[in-house]
Amino acid sequence: MISVVCPVYNEEAYIGQVLAFFIQANPREKELLVIDGGSQDQTCQLVSEWADRYPNITLLHNPDKYVPFALNKAIPLCKGEYIVRLDAHTEYASDYFEKILETFEKTGAGIVGGPMRAQGKSAFQKAVAYCTSTTLGVGDSSFHDEHAEGLVDSVYLGAWRKSIFETTGLFDTQMVRNQDDEFHYRAKSKGVAIYLNPEIRSLYFPRSTLSKLFSQYYQYGLYKPLVLRKVRSEMKLRHLVPSCFVMYLVLLPIAWALAGPWVLVPALLYVTAILFFFLKSPAPFMEKLNYFVVYPALHLAYGTGFLAGLSR
Repeated sequence: MISVVCPVYNEEAYIGQVLAFFIQANPREKELLVIDGGSQDQTCQLVSEWADRYPNITLLHNPDKYVPFALNKAIPLCKGEYIVRLDAHTEYASDYFEKILETFEKTGAGIVGGPMRAQGKSAFQKAVAYCTSTTLGVGDSSFHDEHAEGLVDSVYLGAWRKSIFETTGLFDTQMVRNQDDEFHYRAKSKGVAIYLNPEIRSLYFPRSTLSKLFSQYYQYGLYKPLVLRKVRSEMKLRHLVPSCFVMYLVLLPIAWALAGPWVLVPALLYVTAILFFFLKSPAPFMEKLNYFVVYPALHLAYGTGFLAGLSR
């Protein structure tokens, strides 16, 4: 038996497909705990209607709203040996649960999951999906590589043996963002193996506007220093580069006055790197033009957030 947990907030447009997937997917022995963070739309009503028809669906209420509180409320109530987290904005392969169980059995890992396969519907979303799958966009983060397999430091969403929580503790409620990263880093530091299997397939749809994307990555950057303060062994170069880029841009006028046009070399290299991935991509020309907006947005948002997080 598996337990499935899904934190939600105002997800009336998406929750139906998640509930339908849960009911149709194997194995049959499973339960779903939907934890609502105070939705003001029809999310709770829809979940309640499904729960009336299927006794293995339960609606919980999270007055603290944020995801780590939701997960901590649900996990102690789970009856399954394995706990799988779902996200309402993600579509899952029909064998998603089965591949998770196979990976647990094959590897003996304490945490398993698949890569983040980002896809888009609009040209902008497709551009974000491409940029966040490249090394220029996200560095050497393994779970953005849909072909990577093996031991890693984090996975997308994740599935956990319930027994590991006795060692790791629950999710850190300080982490409004990055709670997955902090938990997985902490688990790894305590000897829990985390295994990435590309056969665990799902599709994630990124933010559809520039403002939403910037806000998302600013929040990622804002909470990352707290994550790294708690689990210092997981600090990587990719965590620091965007903030260095932001500081370079801020100091550029002063550097120009001191050193002249040579200070533009890093900026030219940056534009050249974007141009390389622009030319490498097989996407339509008009879609690829978004790369010159998306890449800087990712780096400036994350870097600015990281610096703000350091000041806290």
